Amino acid sequence: MSGHKYIGKSTPRRDTRLKATGEAKFTADLGLPNMLHAAVLRSPHPHARILRLDTSRAAARPGVKAVVTAADSSGVKWGVFRYTRDQEFMARDKVRYIGEEIAGVAAETEEIAREALGFIEVEYEPLPAVFDPLSAIAEGAPLVHDHAPGNINIHVPIAVGDVDSALTECDYVHRETTRSEEESYFTTEPYAVLVHCDRQGTVEVWMPNASPHTKAKGLANALELPVSKVHVRHVWVGGAFGGRSDMFPGEYIAALLSRKTRRPVRLVYTREENSIAIRQGHSMVVESTFGFKRDGTLHVADVTAHMDGGAYSSTGPIATSVPFLCFEQTYRVPHVRYNGYRVYTNKPIRGMIRTHGRAWACNVDMQLDLAATALGLDPVEIRRINALTGGETTPTQSYIPSMASLETVEAVAKASRFQEKWGKLPRWHGIGIGSVSVMSGFPMGIRGGSAAIVKFDEDGGATIISGVVDNGQGNENMVLQVAAETLRLPVEHLQLTASDTEITPIDQGAYSQATTLGSGNAVRNACEDAKRQIFEIASVMMESAVEDLEMDDGEVFVRGSRDRGLRLSKVIRTGLLQGKAVIGHGSWGPNVDQTREWISNPKGQFAAAFSYGSAVVEVEVDPETGQVDVLDVWASHDCGRAINPAEVEGQMDGGVAMGGHGGILLEACKWHQGANLNTNFLDYKVPLAPDMPPIHNFIVEADDPTGPFGAKEGGLSISMCTAQAYTNAIANAIGAYIHEFPFTPDRILAAIEKGRAS
Repeated sequence: MSGHKYIGKSTPRRDTRLKATGEAKFTADLGLPNMLHAAVLRSPHPHARILRLDTSRAAARPGVKAVVTAADSSGVKWGVFRYTRDQEFMARDKVRYIGEEIAGVAAETEEIAREALGFIEVEYEPLPAVFDPLSAIAEGAPLVHDHAPGNINIHVPIAVGDVDSALTECDYVHRETTRSEEESYFTTEPYAVLVHCDRQGTVEVWMPNASPHTKAKGLANALELPVSKVHVRHVWVGGAFGGRSDMFPGEYIAALLSRKTRRPVRLVYTREENSIAIRQGHSMVVESTFGFKRDGTLHVADVTAHMDGGAYSSTGPIATSVPFLCFEQTYRVPHVRYNGYRVYTNKPIRGMIRTHGRAWACNVDMQLDLAATALGLDPVEIRRINALTGGETTPTQSYIPSMASLETVEAVAKASRFQEKWGKLPRWHGIGIGSVSVMSGFPMGIRGGSAAIVKFDEDGGATIISGVVDNGQGNENMVLQVAAETLRLPVEHLQLTASDTEITPIDQGAYSQATTLGSGNAVRNACEDAKRQIFEIASVMMESAVEDLEMDDGEVFVRGSRDRGLRLSKVIRTGLLQGKAVIGHGSWGPNVDQTREWISNPKGQFAAAFSYGSAVVEVEVDPETGQVDVLDVWASHDCGRAINPAEVEGQMDGGVAMGGHGGILLEACKWHQGANLNTNFLDYKVPLAPDMPPIHNFIVEADDPTGPFGAKEGGLSISMCTAQAYTNAIANAIGAYIHEFPFTPDRILAAIEKGRAS
């Protein structure tokens, strides 16, 4: 059968009514009988030895049922990789940042638990501390960890070609340095966890997460339990942006308290705790030297990045690598050298974030615009010349099967009339363009793939069983639409059981931009398997060959003879009578080089698919106040195939808000001696709906050969390409580049003054 019936349709989300009416229950809304409430004691020092820790007075308080410290833990350390396991979930001998976990209390009420924290006695010996990556690597700087000389947590070295010789062959060479401050996820829903350890030793956990199977594995390791004993349950999640995928001390502390009391325990973070005790985005210092040929061809790139990783490794090797990887799959460059350093500091832990690497990505696009001006080109032309396209290979040897890079550039350039406006706008008006590529489905070991099950009921309806998790992207709708298209059944005839590790098979979760690719393909394969079983039963009933049968709208029939059909329900019931229950199984994993490693071997096929995004932004800057008025944004995204166009556009809008408007104009953590000063919504500025400019979205559909029905990552590319476009538009408006992110009014005014003085 030709044509898509359910794919490419902007169908309403299954969770819309629940969330709009308040019926959807988030973790902090949940409760269990006999439940206790937890609170966590945190370090007031950025760096100190723990000389004495006495919890006896707190434990004796009325209503307090348990207190736990590192002495109650197994001593297992957390890190995404074996070689990065450096964090105990409660500090044992030393604290390394303000807010680090010291102890946990469980009590009859949250008020009693928090009050009991004041009765825990801790004696500290303060130690010298370091608060930024360049100071941390300076000779003689205090060490955050004794095992890391120079405070270097991760070093990713990549070299392709001959950079030094290639620079001498260039007609235009420019060096650029950019800096960005830390960002917070600031999800509307604060972190919360509910844990119940039963008397059989099973641990049930409810918490916002991006990958339930990853959480279950990490928690099982920390508790020294089989993975089958840890059940992460489905719960509605109020946002993620990269901040729900790592392991956090909160779930471990709550589990210890529940195990000790044999009662359910709920821990809900305050807004301030949510800012410092989950993860933050890395601050960065990026130094780049780019060399171009006279025709605008990018010939060489030499980049060094220092990232502030905070006190522990977290996703260190990934975080250090991804900005470079996004660059190398965006632009063609034969000679490239990258040295990425993730540096330990005495600040909260850093992780992946939707806008990871704004100083990196914007540095690249600044270089392109400067080269275009120097070589007599315009910004669109230089991107056309250098854009990597489908069928090419990156410097580190990843083949790109499909990527509509030039189509996205052309879409926004044409819609915005970029080349008509370039150099012709009124004073203090500017226009800028940015482009970036994002990978879909990079290696994550055994959790890099996905599996799914579909089982049919006797009435012809079906239940999809998938580990897919939905943090607001519409992932649950996505797998239902994939199943509906494969089975040719209306979505309302399908049920979904998702993100419960006791029931669902393994799934990578909403991580590495692989959900559509991984979970979607697994569901499609499971449905194809179920369809094969249905056709085998029906072929006997209809005396037809299996290959001649089709399904649509709850009927099985001979191709071309719709009148020769059976109701699907009759086929299913016949199978049940024959002992042939229809249960389809499917799995999928990315075709990547499993020998590729982030540090030791950063070469080989890295991802299964690659998306692309381009954006144009037009702005007006007030030279007296430094305020930026964003007049229009045009965004274009190659997502392969838009399974649900409205969802893709929603993700694109969110990318503009977080990457462009928030990332370039507003968002930054402020510090004093390791203390985060803006941990609430009043002081940490995020864009609100009335702040947002008009956004014109263009979905480019270039079917990807790997994804389900041609689909792949949908939306993340827009976060960074709009950051680049905002950067270049503001520079175009004021006639000068700003090298520190975000572009606050004071920095804009300083750049204007510097330009006037030169």
